Amino acid sequence: MSSSEQSIKDYLPILSMGGLILIVQILALFLSMPMKANEMQAFEDPTQVSNSIYYVIMILVFTLFVLLALKKNIKWVISLFIYLAIITTLYYVFFALFTLFPALSGFEAVASFVLSAGITVLLYKYPEWYIVDIAGICIAAGVSALIGISLSVIPVIILLLLLAIYDAISVYKTKHMITMAEGIMDLKLPILFVIPKNLNYSFLQEDFKSGEKREAFFMGLGDAVMPTLLVVSANVFMISKGISYPVIGAILGTLAGHIVLSILVMSGKPQAGLPFLNSGVILGFFIGVLLSGASIM
Repeated sequence: MSSSEQSIKDYLPILSMGGLILIVQILALFLSMPMKANEMQAFEDPTQVSNSIYYVIMILVFTLFVLLALKKNIKWVISLFIYLAIITTLYYVFFALFTLFPALSGFEAVASFVLSAGITVLLYKYPEWYIVDIAGICIAAGVSALIGISLSVIPVIILLLLLAIYDAISVYKTKHMITMAEGIMDLKLPILFVIPKNLNYSFLQEDFKSGEKREAFFMGLGDAVMPTLLVVSANVFMISKGISYPVIGAILGTLAGHIVLSILVMSGKPQAGLPFLNSGVILGFFIGVLLSGASIM
């Protein structure tokens, strides 16, 4: 293999992960409209900064829950919680989509439950990488849209800054995020994106306990969800005529942050994703705001 072919092969996962993030953001923008029309917002007042603090507390409680479950060796509790969250998220996604089809009027709830339950069972029984990735796109886009329509721009930016700081501390200082990731990877839960290094790869046969070299690249769904919150929020809460520069800037900023992060990840050391992704999306958003002359208040 020539050096140029090797170089392309090395950087293909970076492009693929970036492509998945872009798909999540586009789908989240699409889902946000029917979700908002059906009043799926989590909060009555999306401008309250306290809503951001609420989400941070939820994340801290969930982290504590996972760490305690790992310590007590009751991983099935983690799996149960994750699968319940997956079926719920997929239900909201399909319900929002089905409301766009008048022919399904009155049957949205039943159809959404059957489809979301079927996909969740498939993920549990046969979590091959391509099924995990397709479902991951729907889950990440759904979560992004639901939270994005629930928080206006300022609370989202505050949330992203707090989570970036927390992610940096948990990876570089306390390292409990690394411990948590290593503890649940062998459960093969569909809460991540998988990019194989070769076409013969099987996620079902991946052995996370062996310590052998990985045959695929992995990215948690949170790395796609968090920056997408600002993309959705900017699109929903900022008035724009024609092209929304803040939204375009946020998308491009996310991809720029992803590139920087990926270059560091290629060095082989664990990296906190949110400091790069969140700072990228925030900077890109503000550049878009400056170009458009829009107000974020």
